[in-house]
Parts: sequence; C-alpha cells; structure tokens
Amino acid sequence: MTRYIIRRVLGFIPVLFTITLFTFALMRAIPGGPFDFAGDRSLPPQIVANIEAKYHLDWPLWKQFLSYLIGDDLLGEEGISKGVIRGDLGPSLRYRSQSVNDIVATTFPISAQLGFLSVLLAVLIGIPAGTLAALNQNSWIDYTSTFGAVIFLSIPNLVLAPILIWIFALGLGWFPVAGWGSKPPYLLGFLPQLSQLNWNYISHAIMPVFALGTASAASIARLTRASLLQVIREDYIRTARAKGLRERAVIVIHALKNSLIPVVTILGPLFAALVSGTFVVEQIFGINGMGKHFVQSVGNRDYQVITGLTLLFGVLLVIANLLVDVTYAWLDPRIRYD
Repeated sequence: MTRYIIRRVLGFIPVLFTITLFTFALMRAIPGGPFDFAGDRSLPPQIVANIEAKYHLDWPLWKQFLSYLIGDDLLGEEGISKGVIRGDLGPSLRYRSQSVNDIVATTFPISAQLGFLSVLLAVLIGIPAGTLAALNQNSWIDYTSTFGAVIFLSIPNLVLAPILIWIFALGLGWFPVAGWGSKPPYLLGFLPQLSQLNWNYISHAIMPVFALGTASAASIARLTRASLLQVIREDYIRTARAKGLRERAVIVIHALKNSLIPVVTILGPLFAALVSGTFVVEQIFGINGMGKHFVQSVGNRDYQVITGLTLLFGVLLVIANLLVDVTYAWLDPRIRYD
C-alpha cells in the first residue's frame, strides 16, 4: 500500500502541471484583459501598457508561465513572483493589496467548513435512507425515501436557499440570514476554534449546509439503495444467513460494507467540489468563501486568482481520489495495490 501511495503521489505532479498549464493558457486566450477598465471607465492604452509591464504581462506566454511556475529569480529577471513550486500563487490583479495566498488563507477555511459539514450531512442522511429503502423494498418506507430523493434532486440550491431564508430566517426568525459563525485564527489552518463551536456557529451553518447537502444526500440515498439491493441478493449473503448469523450482522458487516464501494466512488469528487466552494450558496447567504472569488476572477480576468484556485481544486481532487482508492481496500479485502 505504501508503494502504491508513493506512486500515486508522484503521478500527481504531471496531472497538476497539466492543469496549471491549460488553465494558464486558456485564461489568457479569453478576449480582454484585467486592466481594460477601472470601474466603469476604460483606462488609456499607455496606462494599461505600464501596468501590464509591471506584472510582466507583456512577456511572451511561455516566459510568463515559467515565471509563474518557478519564479522570476530563477529566470534571472526582477519581479515579485517566487513561483508556484515554492508555494507562491502570485498577486491578485484585481485586488492590488492582496495576493492569491491571502485570498486562499481567508476564504478556504470557510469553504472547507461549509463543504465538510455538507458532505457529513449528505452521508448521515443518504446512507441510512438508502439502507432503509433497500431493506424495505416496495414498502411505504421505500416509496417515501425515493420520493424525498427525487424532490431534493429536483430542487436546485438556487431555489432551495431563498426558500429556507424566507421561512426560517425572515418568517420564523430562527436563524440569521447571512454570514458565517467562525473567524480566524483557525485550528490547523481551517478548523474553527473550540470556543466558537456554539449556537452562533450552528445557527449560521444550518441553512447553507442544508441547502448544499440535501441534493448530495439524495444522490447517495439512491445509489446506496441500488447497490444494497444488488448485494443482498448475492450468494455470500445467503450463505451468511444460512450459517445462522444475526440479520443485523449480515446487513452491517457483509452487505452494507460492500455496497458502499459505489458510494465512496462519488464521495471523492463530491468532497473536493463542495470544499472548493459553491458560488450560489455562498452568494445567497453572504458567505465569504472561495466560490465567489473563483467565479468573479473569470469575469475580472484575474489570471493569478483563477489559476491558483483551479490548481487548489486539482490538489483537493487528486487527494480525494487517493483517499477513495485507499478506502476501497478497507471496504473490500480482495482489493490489493501491492
């Protein structure tokens, strides 16, 4: 297993390099530039040229990429870029007083907390609901679970989030309309302080987490039901029952564990997507997460921000997929990577 993990980690390098290269090139292929306008007014060409020279945007594309990748000093040029390989994601071209590292440090912990809680809610609802539906096939429990899954899959969070605000924030006054309940400094760089885990934090998190996690819970419930229905008809399940094992042991130890392999497969990309930030939910609830900057940086032509956040998303995705592969071996002892 250790050798497999090392090979996978080494394999991440060309993947992340390709992601960075294509994002870097595609962003610069979009018409327009980051300094074409100052507010609603267009800047004179001479001023635009001076600003672009400051950020080396007048260099050839290959030289800009090398500067972004390894830093200006290794190119023998004067500049502020230290290179992605040394952890410097560059300056923001839109927010002049901030670097991309500053934006990530500010927004990633909030998006990570929102994404983690959403995935946790999806798992805690989806797996039990799918299991109950499969064990009570064609009963009212199955029909109710399936109907609920279809409803929440059909309602996008763009619609669900305002409904939650209208009912529970404006109507009943149970929860705050906007904001997030934790502030820096964070434990391990992204976890809220233990002193902040109070009702204020929970009340701010309930509605955005519910709006973001219910569709994922519905998908997990449907997948768990379909997978478990297939597994409980296998020969080894009948053998386990014939040996006199208790029904709970048969379901939990033998059937459910093997049926979770398809569920774990979608959890990897799902976790990476939710942790990287969801623009709609963050925008509606006024949460300062990465999703807002990710989308706005495209319209602003903020090359460094969109490239840095895309690279961060790629890192989260490959790590999540690695964890999925490792989890496979735990769920199914027949799977070996050595």
